Amino acid sequence: MQLKKKPLFNPQGDIDVINRRMIGGNTTNLNDFNNMKYSWVSDWYRQAMNNFWVPEEINLGMDVKEYPHLPQPERRAYDKILSFLIFLDSLQTANLPTIGEYITANEINLCLSIQTFQEALHSQSYSYMLDTICEPQQRNEVLYQWRDDEHLLERNTFIGNIYNAFQETKSPENFMKTVIGNYILEGIYFYSGFMFFYNLGRNNRMPGSVQEIRYINRDENTHLWLFRNMILELKKEEPYLFTEEKVEEYRGMIKEGCEQEIRWGHYAIGNDVQGLTQEMITDYIQYLGNLRCHNLGFEHIYEGHEVEPSSMTWVSQFSNANMIKTDFFEARSTAYAKSSALIDDL
Repeated sequence: MQLKKKPLFNPQGDIDVINRRMIGGNTTNLNDFNNMKYSWVSDWYRQAMNNFWVPEEINLGMDVKEYPHLPQPERRAYDKILSFLIFLDSLQTANLPTIGEYITANEINLCLSIQTFQEALHSQSYSYMLDTICEPQQRNEVLYQWRDDEHLLERNTFIGNIYNAFQETKSPENFMKTVIGNYILEGIYFYSGFMFFYNLGRNNRMPGSVQEIRYINRDENTHLWLFRNMILELKKEEPYLFTEEKVEEYRGMIKEGCEQEIRWGHYAIGNDVQGLTQEMITDYIQYLGNLRCHNLGFEHIYEGHEVEPSSMTWVSQFSNANMIKTDFFEARSTAYAKSSALIDDL
């Protein structure tokens, strides 16, 4: 069985909300904000729209002065993690529209359109950080580490191959793995990077970079919540994609994502960055892996890691978007309405 790409112009499409499906439906592509099958989309859409921000709003003047004087292990981690994050958001910007071509629920495509814009904005943010902080030659070295560093390439290949498999064979099974791959990317792959930047923040270093990451993290929380809900809807609509065997395969993918994140954290951060250890990284990522499985209704993948490690509670405090009141250099409010989207999957 192959998924059929939806037609763009389809006057004979089904307008009955009851018949709407995530995949395999017959959509008109009409954006009707008053008739949505998935009731949670309306809140998500408004939440995501309220998150609007511009990277250049954040002053990196302090970071320009501090970056050359960071301890060598911190500067190395900063460069490698930034290179990885640049690649992830670039990949997401390219991949999300290809998923949307096969999603036949127009309200979900509205959400993916906002996410695609935000991923492009995140790429702009990383470019702004590099252009401001680094010399041009160093900028290019950081930008392309994702391709030249074998540890980075391993991680990128895992997700990239999942995405490419769907490009080659448009089966429902490959579509589902691509959705799970997005969930892994948004819910696991970003987090050792975010953790590193928040550790800089609690050591009073690189405040502009930390603030950029907090805004990015705020967006990624909504993306994670979006894909979690998409998976749960697919679970109801396409039960053949959630047999016991397939769920075990998805759990295996999540575990592989965690193991890669742990290996990456040990390599990029190690034990030489003030305030972080390899043990802390391992405990935190294993906790995240269990949390991601729990939120899909899957069994945990790590025993004894069901609760956020006490040594890492500061990560949640930094990443809590509802605590972003003002940026470091302006008194202008950047707060926005609270949403369950940020509570469910932090």
